[in-house]
Amino acid sequence: MVNKKDLRIRSKVISEGVNRVPNRAMLRAVGFTDEDFKRPMIGVASTWSEVTPCNMHINELAIQAKQGARDHGGAPLIFNTITVSDGISMGHGGMLFSLPSREAIADSIEIVTGAERFDGLVAIGGCDKNTPACLMAIGRMNIPSVYVYGGTIQPGKLDGKNVDIVTAFEAVGLYHDGKMTDEQLHKVECSVCPGPGSCGGMYTANTMAAAAEALGMCLPGSSSTPAISPDKAEECAAAGRQVITLLERDIYPKDIMTKKAFENAITVVMALGGSTNAFLHLLAIAHSVGVDLTLDDFERIRLRVPHLADLKPSGRYAMQDLNDVGGIPGVMKLLLAEGLLHGDCLTVTGKTLAENLAEAAPLRNDQEIIRPLDKPLKPNGPLVVLRGNLAPEGAVAKMSGMKKLRFAGPAKVYDSEDEATEAILRNEIHKGDVLVIRYCGPKGGPGMPEMLSVTALIVGKGLGGEVALITDGRFSGGSHGFVVGHVSPEAQVGGPIALLRNGDTITIDSETQQITFDVTDEELTDRAQAWVQPPLKVNSGVLVKYARLVSSASKGAVTDILE
Repeated sequence: MVNKKDLRIRSKVISEGVNRVPNRAMLRAVGFTDEDFKRPMIGVASTWSEVTPCNMHINELAIQAKQGARDHGGAPLIFNTITVSDGISMGHGGMLFSLPSREAIADSIEIVTGAERFDGLVAIGGCDKNTPACLMAIGRMNIPSVYVYGGTIQPGKLDGKNVDIVTAFEAVGLYHDGKMTDEQLHKVECSVCPGPGSCGGMYTANTMAAAAEALGMCLPGSSSTPAISPDKAEECAAAGRQVITLLERDIYPKDIMTKKAFENAITVVMALGGSTNAFLHLLAIAHSVGVDLTLDDFERIRLRVPHLADLKPSGRYAMQDLNDVGGIPGVMKLLLAEGLLHGDCLTVTGKTLAENLAEAAPLRNDQEIIRPLDKPLKPNGPLVVLRGNLAPEGAVAKMSGMKKLRFAGPAKVYDSEDEATEAILRNEIHKGDVLVIRYCGPKGGPGMPEMLSVTALIVGKGLGGEVALITDGRFSGGSHGFVVGHVSPEAQVGGPIALLRNGDTITIDSETQQITFDVTDEELTDRAQAWVQPPLKVNSGVLVKYARLVSSASKGAVTDILE
């Protein structure tokens, strides 16, 4: 098929002219023909990798996307980027590389797409950092693009019950507390991850997939279709075809990812009770398209959006369960009917969000996963922005499943996750304590590591909700309990969290949205004058480059901004 309109908006610099004979010769080696040089070049960014179940199937999906683009008149080429597994890197030095991988993925997609002069892009992601990274690259390049989520994993089965990766993390705490045997622990290990797909609850990967669909950058239903579903392969083929349609209609990512679209994404995340990582990632994606998004926008939207979803980690159900009763389109259809979404936002279908949702089936009447709007889990979104003398630039807390809305207690301060973990295992953390883990921010980590191992140990030891945890690092989407992350400014740059001392009384109040500690301004000034900035924990390689470039968590922890 040859398109009537010349869709080679960038690749024409390669496909025409005598001076580009060497360039075309290279492409002929990978299979291009004379006819292909008349077609738009479409990049298919695959995050396939064997290092994680989240991405182990994506190579096959990329092939489907390539075929879809070819069938619709494109000249597609697959290229790969890295991924890391948050689940595998959790709890040790590997976690330092997790958030920096977002930048590496985005940068590599931008580099290949820019160098090869692709006219359009299909990007397929899986594990946590893939979705925001792909959308950041799409935003920067601003060429017609569609994002496809690789899909959620099926729940595992153990003793007739559904289990997932968080079950394994919390089982470690149960084991250390003498509540689980070696044999039981091994059974958990062998049961929680039955095959391909990203972690199954409303953890970060599924949160960001839902956000991407709400942004309008996915085909309808993509965010909740399971990884092993036959529908996922067809989604990828359809995405390949749709990129050509977007080229024909001159629809670009910046036409779709507007401020109103980001408000839709935040609305869906709040209703679902998603991961606190959504703050970091949506801020970073917004930066990539030049949209002014701040923590205040999250708080403004939170106040008008109820928490409706009974999803893990604080609820009972998995993403596959939600898919079975109507998926993310069903949730958005409900929210739109209540006037909580901007229905006039353009999407990658070429239609508005409202037009897409008019074709979507409503949630099943017999389902219990999404509460009615008049009987929400909470009347407002559970992801709360806190400020105060401990976090002048802001911090974030996830209050889903929490009965206590206020916590005050003495600080027990540790300068690394390892130190805090050892303290928990030595039973030094008690009911009523506020566990502080600092020097774990974007610069101080470096890399802003997640604390799922620590939060899971606390829950496993029966202290969930009885101990508060605050950090300038971040939390996995699987973390739950009284936890506050993203404390900004971080300790490494002299933020107030660096000035905390053991025994200071910390107060966290989600109703007044304050996080404070009980020292006078004069005492704070004295402590600040006595504080000495520690050297970075690394002095070479990718982490030191990241630490030198990265912005505050309150600005999305991006590396392409001058603060």
